[in-house]
Formats: sequence, C-alpha cells, structure tokens
Amino acid sequence: MKTFLLLGSGELGKEFTISAKRYGHKVIATDRYAHAPAMQVADHSEVINMLDGDALQAIVDKYEIDFIVPEIEAIRTEKLFEFEKSGIEVVPSAKAVNYTMDRKAIRDLAANELGLKTANYRYAKDETSLINAVKEIGIPCVIKPLMSSSGKGQSTVKDISEVKEAWRYAQEGSRGDKVEVIVEAFVNFNSEITLLTVTQKYGPTLFCPPIGHIQKGGDYQESWQPACISNEDILRAQEMANKVTYELGGAGIWGVEFFIADDGVYFSELSPRPHDTGMVTLAGTQTLNEFELHLRAILGLPIPEINLVRPAANAVILAKEHSNSSPNFIGLEQVSREQKSDFRLFGKPDCRPNRRMGIVFTYDDLNTSITNLRQKARSLANKIRLEYD
Repeated sequence: MKTFLLLGSGELGKEFTISAKRYGHKVIATDRYAHAPAMQVADHSEVINMLDGDALQAIVDKYEIDFIVPEIEAIRTEKLFEFEKSGIEVVPSAKAVNYTMDRKAIRDLAANELGLKTANYRYAKDETSLINAVKEIGIPCVIKPLMSSSGKGQSTVKDISEVKEAWRYAQEGSRGDKVEVIVEAFVNFNSEITLLTVTQKYGPTLFCPPIGHIQKGGDYQESWQPACISNEDILRAQEMANKVTYELGGAGIWGVEFFIADDGVYFSELSPRPHDTGMVTLAGTQTLNEFELHLRAILGLPIPEINLVRPAANAVILAKEHSNSSPNFIGLEQVSREQKSDFRLFGKPDCRPNRRMGIVFTYDDLNTSITNLRQKARSLANKIRLEYD
C-alpha cells in the first residue's frame, strides 16, 4: 500500500482519491478549508495554507508519504524540490509543478525554448505597464494572473478603458503572492480543445481522444469527447504536447490546452494533473477515465492503449448565490429518468455565484451526433436548481 499526499481537495482530487482507494492505497487530503470534496473520501484530512512551507513539512513529517499529488496552483513549489530530493515522488515532477504553476514559466518554455506556436504575449507588473502591454498587443486581448486556476482573474479587454478593471480583477483572482499578469493577443480560434496526455514510467506517451470545451469567464461550462478536428491538427497538437511534457518530465496525466484556428494549432496552457474538462471521461468515453490513467501512470502500471468507447458530453451545475452550507439539489429525479445520462455532485460545503457544484453528462453509441449530446447535457443541467438555506 502506498500513501498519497493530495495538495488540493476539490472535485478532481475527489475522483482521484476514489480511484486510489479502489486500488487499495491511502490518501491524505489537504486544502485551505475543511470538508473539501476529496476529504470526504480520503483516509485523513488536513487544513493548511499550502503556500506555508512549514505547514507542508509538518504534514510530510506526520505521515509516511510516498507520492505528493498537487491538484491546485497555490503551493510553495520550492518545497517540492526538497521533498523530491528526500525520496518522495512529486507528481509528475517537482520541475513540472514549478513550471506549470506559473504562466510566465510555462509560456516562456513553450514559446521561446521549445518553439511552440502561441498567441503573442507580454507581461505587466502594474497598471501602467499593463496599459503599455495592451497597446503593444492590441485590442481585443486577454489578461490573466500568472498564478490562478479555473479561469479566476481572467478577462477579455475590448477597450482601453477596461484595463483598470481587468487589473483589479486579475489581482482578485490571483493565487499565491505574485501580482504580475500576462497579456495575450486574442486568437480568432474555431475551437478549443484539451488533449489529455499520459506520460508513463516504462512505456510510450499516450494521447486520449481530444476533448472540446466551451469557457465562460475563463471557466469551462461544458465539454465533450471526441472533439471534431482534423487528423492534421490532432497530430500537430500531439507533437506539441509530447515536446512540452517530455521537457518537464515525470509520469502522470496532463491537460494540455490548444486553440484550433484557420492558421493552425496554438499551444495555450498546461496542467500537470487531471483536467476539469476531462471529467467527461467519467461517462465511460474511453477505456480508462482520466483519474484512473493518472493513478496507473504514477504507480508505473502499464497502459497499453487508450481507445474511444463512446461519445459523451457534460454540462456544469453552477451555484447562483452565496451560502455557508451545501445546497439542496432540486430536479435530480428528472435527470435520473433519462436514459444514458447521469450526474455527479461534488459535495462542496458552501456556495458562491458561478461555483461549480456538479456536472450532468450524457452518452450514446459511436454513431451519435456530438451536437445532440451537447444539447441534451445542457438541457438536463438546466433542469437542476439549487435551494439555499
């Protein structure tokens, strides 16, 4: 039996913990608040600030840890190098986590060192330099904190008058102690995809069928698998994903995001862990879902292939109000009556507007239209409403 230290205990961590428990392993779930989703299924839980290196060290000293599995960005990443040197395996590697927690590091690696095609970009450390960067990049453009997750702090600027508010919003949504932001030229893309990429300890890098997704406010609202893109674009995305994951090293699943445009494939972002949009794999779209793939890769268990089993689509269930308690979900009976459909509720202990509280997914056979599945998933998600105490 191995012991996993999970840094961040949201819905992705919860599904990973379930997979680890099915394989007979022990999970210590940590987060900045109590009763987080993964804590509800883990062996033990700890509430800490993961930017506090001493607090991280105390947990490592308390438990006999084999693997450290980050799920969020706000981590004191320099401590991970110390843990790695002491013999604890950081997933996928301390280098990978350090690079990908910071948009500046990963973007410079991708664009400058590896030569991957990206949107034109600049950095800014204050409002004045942000205005200058926006003028250089041009409008419209996208402004993001260097460290954030799930689209927090991200906005699209369509007029120079919006820059001040974009700066404020970026600082509000930033995780960690960095105030710098990245300004990206707006890519006129046809679609966005996530290419789940699995690096193995003893086998070749594998790719899941591409996942399409739609974001609003920088956060995904729906995803579907497979995404309909050309073989040429798939191969180009695989080539780029292979380059960047090889450079960062380690074993596990990566969520590599791309824009698909008329003039080619653009590298966008990279997460060294299961990806939000990959929750559609819980619908049985492929031979192993993303959490099972992550676990097998970490443990060094062979993954011979990843095949598409059936298409599926999901849509998120969002909170609309603030509440200090978990809401009641009304309408689950209507979803349960639908064939080839299901839902997952995350069990988050409180609510805020636009917080993801669950997903609804639907699937069918290989001849089914993705468009129809997407429409059905959205329709079912809209049947669920939340009641707050």
